Amino acid sequence: MTKAHSTKSKRPFLLRRGPMENVATALIGLGFLMLFQPFLLVFYTWSLVTLLAGTVMFIIVSKFPE
Repeated sequence: MTKAHSTKSKRPFLLRRGPMENVATALIGLGFLMLFQPFLLVFYTWSLVTLLAGTVMFIIVSKFPE
């Protein structure tokens, strides 16, 4: 087991780049779906906030080390 591998496994989930990029991408997709659904006004109302939160999260997480 290499040192890089052992430090990667000790890093908490919220500080791992790969999984958090997936969460941010899912949040962007959710905001997109909320924006284009015709059923509930509350989803449409919160869609821009969801899109922006996912985008900002993706930008921040993409700076994490691999």
